[in-house]
Amino acid sequence: MSDSVVQGEWALVQFKPNSDAVACRNLSRQGFEVFLPRIEVTSKTPSKFVRSIKPLFPGYLFVRINLDKGGWRAINSTYGVSRIVTTAGKPTRVPSELVENIKRRCDGEDTVQPMVDVKAGDEVTLLHGPFAEWIGKVVTLTPDNRVWVLLEILGRQTRVAVDAGDLSRAKP
Repeated sequence: MSDSVVQGEWALVQFKPNSDAVACRNLSRQGFEVFLPRIEVTSKTPSKFVRSIKPLFPGYLFVRINLDKGGWRAINSTYGVSRIVTTAGKPTRVPSELVENIKRRCDGEDTVQPMVDVKAGDEVTLLHGPFAEWIGKVVTLTPDNRVWVLLEILGRQTRVAVDAGDLSRAKP
């Protein structure tokens, strides 16, 4: 970002379909601080699984504006931008704590990292689902917040994919 980055409140901007990069580039050129959190998504095609990076909030990005200085109306006419989200004719403020919490979970390319407190090799207890209260060992963590756990089922070691939120560390 340049030295002319606007300080102030975070607001929400809706960008045109498939124009996130264009909107970010043009808003930055105008001196606005822009934040577009992304998440890695895995989708299935007929022949394979494909990973891609998509906006965390599809169609929206955050921009820091200064309501006292004005100039925020230029956002609506920025190439790639559909509109700034407003309430009663003024930009709707997004709590700074929300944006800062998301930023803390991002890597250097603004990709949100999964929030897990377990790592490969940890013993965990499953909290929900058909294997609730079973204890297993974490094998792998994936960017889409899935955790592969090794469980002993019917005398065999079986890998099971679960949401990170459905786990807790096993009590020693």
